[in-house]
Amino acid sequence: MSRRFGVLALGVLGVAVLTGCPPTYPKCDSDEQCKSHNEVCVNGQCQECATDANCKAGFVCQANKCTPKPECTTDQNCPAGSTCASGKCTPKACTADGDCGPGARCKNNQCVPNTCTSNDDCGTGESCQNGVCAKAAATDTCNWNPIHFAFNESALTPEARTQLNELSDCIKKGNFKKITLEGNADERGTEEYNLQLSNRRAASVRKYLVDLGVAPAKLDTVGYGENRPINEGHTEEAWAANRRVEFRR
Repeated sequence: MSRRFGVLALGVLGVAVLTGCPPTYPKCDSDEQCKSHNEVCVNGQCQECATDANCKAGFVCQANKCTPKPECTTDQNCPAGSTCASGKCTPKACTADGDCGPGARCKNNQCVPNTCTSNDDCGTGESCQNGVCAKAAATDTCNWNPIHFAFNESALTPEARTQLNELSDCIKKGNFKKITLEGNADERGTEEYNLQLSNRRAASVRKYLVDLGVAPAKLDTVGYGENRPINEGHTEEAWAANRRVEFRR
């Protein structure tokens, strides 16, 4: 009887030796042994993750820990004009557009994407073309000749209206930040009266251009009275030349 019991005990011990006991956490042989801790088995140890697939959206596996996914790993992951630093895209410092590389421009000493919704988003000499700031087409083809007026008049002549009709189209197509309409008068009359007359002439040109669709914000007016003659003579020809509105861009 004792011999049979000894043989049975020896058999149980042999099975235990052959099968072994499950490892104690955090040691493991399979993912199943780590499941209660929401972990996976990595090289005999329960870890938070083995691959990115073990992490929730927006996280990646680094050193077997789930960490927030970096915004970038190289400059190529960042928008134009930005550089990758410590996993984040940061604007490059700049002093000129050439410092920013393709697809970006320098604004307030920082590189920004070279995108736009209107000409106002672009720099001088540029226009918004297909959502990108690009060098504006030449605008020197506009007729910037002065608008002339009859004696003591601020109303536009038919010739002036024809010229402004063409000029308004050119202004609307071009990239003009601001245009100042400078009114002038001839020497006849008092200085105060001529100053008021020159302001009325500038306002008359502005109103006509706005009525034709030119943005009001693009047009400023100023009157110089008789103080800026382009012809110093005292003849009808000189006076006619001085009764004018000039365009300053």
